[in-house]
Amino acid sequence: MANADKVATVAEITDQFRSANAAVVTEYRGLTMSQLTELRRSLGADTSYTVAKNTLVKRAAAEAGVTGIDDLFTGPTAVAFIKGEPVDAAKALRDFARANPTLVIKGGLLEGKPLDATEVTKLADLESREVLLGKLAGAMLGTLTKAAVVLNALPSKAAQLVAALQEKQAAGAPAGGPADAVAAAAADATSETAEQA
Repeated sequence: MANADKVATVAEITDQFRSANAAVVTEYRGLTMSQLTELRRSLGADTSYTVAKNTLVKRAAAEAGVTGIDDLFTGPTAVAFIKGEPVDAAKALRDFARANPTLVIKGGLLEGKPLDATEVTKLADLESREVLLGKLAGAMLGTLTKAAVVLNALPSKAAQLVAALQEKQAAGAPAGGPADAVAAAAADATSETAEQA
């Protein structure tokens, strides 16, 4: 490889390290070109799978300020640079490695922090951001629905309280006086509302 080509390759990989949210380092020994193409397709448009010489990748990582992953660059190495959702790309790599055991996940980088192979697998086991946001929205909706039920019950409970007071006044004040009747009716209405919530 000519010196100008090496400089261009290092510059390109450096840019990929800088712009990626995460990177996963793999060993691809034994994969055919058609398998590599299938892997790239499964990773999607937000992830680029770059095969390069270890010395060039190390130099690019150093220029990008990436530390802690130099020991991963041994053997035939390819790096998946993830610009989208790291969980989705990690799942795609894990699933492809299960179907094609010659692909070995060595480790990676997430938001500047080095990951070992086990941590990349744990990342793949997480639910995607969209699923987690959906669950959060569902939980919030459930809480808001309960609050709406309680708040909607308050006017009817107040009306029942007023009606109970009117009935007691019409029947004659209890021995404890009007203040005790109001307190008893309010306590009944409050306990019923709490039970419904």
